[in-house]
Amino acid sequence: MEIATIGFTKSSAESFFDRVAASGVKRLGDVRLNNTSQLASFAKKPDLVFFLSRLCGVEYLELPELAPEEDMLKAYRAGTLTWDAYAERYLQLLTDRNVAVALGREALEPGIILLCSEHEPERCHRRLAAEYLRDAWGDISIRHL
Repeated sequence: MEIATIGFTKSSAESFFDRVAASGVKRLGDVRLNNTSQLASFAKKPDLVFFLSRLCGVEYLELPELAPEEDMLKAYRAGTLTWDAYAERYLQLLTDRNVAVALGREALEPGIILLCSEHEPERCHRRLAAEYLRDAWGDISIRHL
């Protein structure tokens, strides 16, 4: 199974939806804490559901189990929590939530794109989530779009 990841910041709608359509994946899992923000532009949940279906033939799936907690996200964005500390807390949160069991591999089969806002995956929890699931389930490939 493949887990792809994508961010929408610094991307035009055209580029974003072209990448999703070209991925071949039929589901997009939203792992954002705040998916209805006005700052999300074309990626606000109601619009995203419509565009994914209409433009890409992709199903939208909300995955709050993979979203960070508000306090940790605020602290990281404010600079009072380092990336390394944030990553450690986030991975512990996934473990505490028992996400690999609670979510179930079949929910993401045959493959999925995990969506968050960050442009690059290096410092984004969507990458950490994908790696956590790969480590828990095995035989998962990860591709960053």
